[in-house]
Amino acid sequence: MCGICGFVSRDNIRPEQLRAMNDTMYHRGPDDSGAEIFDASGGYSVGLAQRRLSILDLSALGHQPMHSQDERLVVVYNGEIYNFGELREELSSYPFRSHCDTEVILAAYLKWGISCVERFQGMFAIALFDRESGELFLVRDRIGKKPLYYWINGDTLVFASELKPIMAYPGFPQNIRRDVIRRYLFQQCVNEPYSIFEDVYKVIPGQILKLALNAHPAKERITKWKYWDIAEVYNRQKEQPVGSYEEARARLKALLRDAVGKRLTADVPVGAFLSGGYDSSLVTAIAQELSPEPVKTYSIGFEEERYNEAEYAREVAGYLGTCHTELYIDEKAMFDMVESIPRYYDEPFADSSQIPSMLVAQLAAEDVTVVLSGDGGDEFFCGYNLYDSVAQAQKLDALGRLTYSVCRLPPFRKAGLLERLPFRVQVVAGNHDKETKTQLGGSSYIRVIDRMVPGGGVPFRFPIEGKYREKNWQARRMLVDEETYLPGDILCKVDRATMKYSLEARCPLLDVSVMEYSYRLPHAYKYADGVKKRILKDIAYEYIPRELLERPKVGFGVPLDKWMRGPLREQLTDMCDTEYLRRQGIFDAAYVNRFINEYLKTGDKGPASGANFSRTAWSFFVFQQWYRTYMNVR
Repeated sequence: MCGICGFVSRDNIRPEQLRAMNDTMYHRGPDDSGAEIFDASGGYSVGLAQRRLSILDLSALGHQPMHSQDERLVVVYNGEIYNFGELREELSSYPFRSHCDTEVILAAYLKWGISCVERFQGMFAIALFDRESGELFLVRDRIGKKPLYYWINGDTLVFASELKPIMAYPGFPQNIRRDVIRRYLFQQCVNEPYSIFEDVYKVIPGQILKLALNAHPAKERITKWKYWDIAEVYNRQKEQPVGSYEEARARLKALLRDAVGKRLTADVPVGAFLSGGYDSSLVTAIAQELSPEPVKTYSIGFEEERYNEAEYAREVAGYLGTCHTELYIDEKAMFDMVESIPRYYDEPFADSSQIPSMLVAQLAAEDVTVVLSGDGGDEFFCGYNLYDSVAQAQKLDALGRLTYSVCRLPPFRKAGLLERLPFRVQVVAGNHDKETKTQLGGSSYIRVIDRMVPGGGVPFRFPIEGKYREKNWQARRMLVDEETYLPGDILCKVDRATMKYSLEARCPLLDVSVMEYSYRLPHAYKYADGVKKRILKDIAYEYIPRELLERPKVGFGVPLDKWMRGPLREQLTDMCDTEYLRRQGIFDAAYVNRFINEYLKTGDKGPASGANFSRTAWSFFVFQQWYRTYMNVR
């Protein structure tokens, strides 16, 4: 686990400038650093740099940038390739000097070319420069565990694991991309391929970007393609359904054991996050089964009873016999994290569960350098409560279409019948876009955000559903979440929260074999008679008694309304000052000032109550907090 950055440019970038870019990510790799600049054809220079968090082969032989033996290739890389041992055996003719997975990338490229990434099982962001061909490749793992940004400006391309190194590149203009702000306020993150800055993008999960310095014509200098695409893989895999539930359960269990086993490989201490829920408990149980000594597990507890899962985690840990550590945190400990959000989430990111995520990462980092997590279980095995609503909406879809048609008849439209119907009926009746059918609700947020940020922008929802050849709305919504919410929110949250404390998070449920096998499972194996994650639960019950796991889903909670109406009130009021907003030139100053002040004074009642709009107010607060941190404007 590391941070990487670099550039291809005709600019005269000095080594100390590249090192300064690299050092903005010290937290991602405090153990070692390297930065080199190479001359290339056409007057270009190529800079590659890395901050290292040592996990495998802790010696100096793992230093990056790493060169192939013949000096043809140079690579910087962030992540883990879990099948590097098997690949190393296939590549035994290569004269390996180290025992780390980075060198396997070089050997694999020399044998198979850039298609070698299709053989990698793991999480990775790779920048590889082929000095012979004059090509730079940027590669991101299949599901987007590891971040990778790039900025294009004329003949210059700058890349990095985070935005901070790009912001530190000489002459970077820091122009905000305004057309993504509306979607950010709605989704609470800036989804791929966009970033908060103009001309800065994220490499899409499963994508390869090639920059060819010698390309003619110049417009073909940059090419991009997907080596792993969710829709393509899903549509192919579902044509080979598993016929027997018992066969599926046995095979999935074997794949999970293999995935967990690979992720226990490290030359540093390994632990696990344990919430007491199904996903983290199953991962921990398998890790405990495979580990020669008790697994170190970590959870945090809350004084607020409705958010507290610590007692459940403690019971699971006790049953499994792990070496368990828990920490009860009060509201102050969470509140103290608010100030650090823009420093480590260096574009606006408003999923408030980032705060307890940072706290549990801080706890684990006191003992271990690697943790296993249960991320991915909800998206791939139908775990979110909203999937119940999606199933219900599909049943009501025909009635909704009829209701909408009736409401559009002249006399009823003139009387505003649709707007008078109960809110849930409005949602179903208004759901007529085939590309966003499963992305229900949020119309009240959209109306507010439309007025907050005038001028349009990228769609609030993701118009991508047509490419999934799937009639079941739940299955289709899971695919949407896998492609958008999982990399844009969940995996971003975990990456930044753990790397803040130089901690590597590994997700067995996102192993490529597990993901692809899940697509072969009939949907009834995941959701049946209202039971979510059916097959994962049945596997979990082989390790842990049902009574220790069976309870409503909770998740991390943060008292946003209380904070914004209390200790953050003055800041939030200042952020929506009409004159300040006019100078900022992004928001409708008068409307936002009125909206936020109404939100602050209405309490829990009324149309702008916290129950309705705390999410929007918090997203606005986080954006302004980020803006004041990076845009040097008050």
